Amino acid sequence: MIEITSEMAGAIVALNFGPGDKVSPGDELVVMESMKMEMPVLSPASGTVSSVSVAEGDVVQAEQVLMTIA
Repeated sequence: MIEITSEMAGAIVALNFGPGDKVSPGDELVVMESMKMEMPVLSPASGTVSSVSVAEGDVVQAEQVLMTIA
């Protein structure tokens, strides 16, 4: 299982995948906003999203788990 975490504190602008969705390396899983810049969080591997721990609009801290991929 792969945990996808935020690299820095920020707000979740978009969730592009949900539980059960298949992802490939490089897919844009989440879009975060920090310091007025939007940054994508990309999938490091292929798999299926097993859980999503955040919702659009949530404010997250650095290293917080956003979702898991199995």
